[in-house]
Amino acid sequence: MTSATTHRATIREHAIPTVGAGPYILCEGPDGAIWFCQSTASRIGRLDPATGAFTEFPLPHPDASPIGIIAGRDGCLWFTQKKANRIGRLTTAGELTEFEAPTPASGPDAIAVGPDGAIWFSETDADKIGRIDASGHITEFSKGLTPGSRPLALVERDGALWFSQAGASRIGRIDPKGVISSFPIPSANSQPRAIALHPAGGLWFVETNSNALGRVDAQGAIHEFPVGIDNASLRGVTAGADGDLWFTANFANQIGHMTPQGQVMGVYDCPTPASGPRCIMTHSSGRLFYGAFDAGLIGEISFV
Repeated sequence: MTSATTHRATIREHAIPTVGAGPYILCEGPDGAIWFCQSTASRIGRLDPATGAFTEFPLPHPDASPIGIIAGRDGCLWFTQKKANRIGRLTTAGELTEFEAPTPASGPDAIAVGPDGAIWFSETDADKIGRIDASGHITEFSKGLTPGSRPLALVERDGALWFSQAGASRIGRIDPKGVISSFPIPSANSQPRAIALHPAGGLWFVETNSNALGRVDAQGAIHEFPVGIDNASLRGVTAGADGDLWFTANFANQIGHMTPQGQVMGVYDCPTPASGPRCIMTHSSGRLFYGAFDAGLIGEISFV
């Protein structure tokens, strides 16, 4: 993809068949499709980026509230079920296996593949990080997390998992043995949420309450970059194919574009009013997709 800094972004929307789907986290599956959680419809969805066709897979629990989803190394989609307190494993053919989290009402939220190949996930309501192996055995880690820290998004870097702590205004790190360390964000009550790995090695995250993006280096040093949008309620961030950052402003109903140096290059209105953009991801083709939670849409960003 040509650098977006010299091209204007345009947005098209794909309507999910199920009304009130509540699309949350998106990921690219092993089949190249966009797989996503339908948080308010208790389904897992699939969007074929070539044809725009949707497939939906209902979950057994009527109010499972799937949130995070990732492609595992086993060729399956792994996802969290926040209200059902389960981890799900779904083949691309739709075969489902579920695993109960050991701590009741732990609120499984984000999910990622760890450096050890296992699946790691945040238990936001229990202030824990969980690990599930290929057999379904779950181990939980909490030492080093303070009550109310609310761990959220997870991403792997340099042999460890880094995660946001929405309730503690910190970025955390957990190694494969479960040792946790934390790094304070300069702005108090910044409420960090989504976190993404940049090709240059830095981790970028949204500060929902501070209207800024943050970057954390390998040593844990954090720098903040205001996005210039009032009451934005930032939710999602991704590094584009050109290395620039793209982020969602939930309350402002906009998609933003920032360079790695912190310069805002553009802000684009979502076509549907009050659509509630949340997660945003970069497809291997270079195309950008985001979930419009409140409108039940998948948005696609292209460049002209």
